[in-house]
Amino acid sequence: MSEAPVRLSIQQFAARTGLSADTLRYYEKIGLLRHVARDANGFRVYGPRDLEWVSFVLRLKDTGMPLEDITRYADLREQGGTTLAARQTLLEAHAARLQARLQRDQEHLDALQAKIELYRRQTIA
Repeated sequence: MSEAPVRLSIQQFAARTGLSADTLRYYEKIGLLRHVARDANGFRVYGPRDLEWVSFVLRLKDTGMPLEDITRYADLREQGGTTLAARQTLLEAHAARLQARLQRDQEHLDALQAKIELYRRQTIA
């Protein structure tokens, strides 16, 4: 016997994702969340696919992708398989920017650690 699909209210979904209900409504308004199901009373209900998608959106945000680019990705995703190359290109460009940022951050961290080590040596002497 298979389990019934998980159906979360907006409050439950907000708690699971760490987003506020207002943010979820905003994401729906700007097209990041599409085809959100409604129950018999008209209340939003979210399923596993919504959770997976929002997790990906949050990963893109956490890695610094601008909301405009995330929305562009969502538009391409909505258009289906014919946009795979365009989605890949968008993600590759973001990955390249992220890689450059990581390299800069590593250089900054190395410089800070060198300065900390300098202070440690001076306090020991």
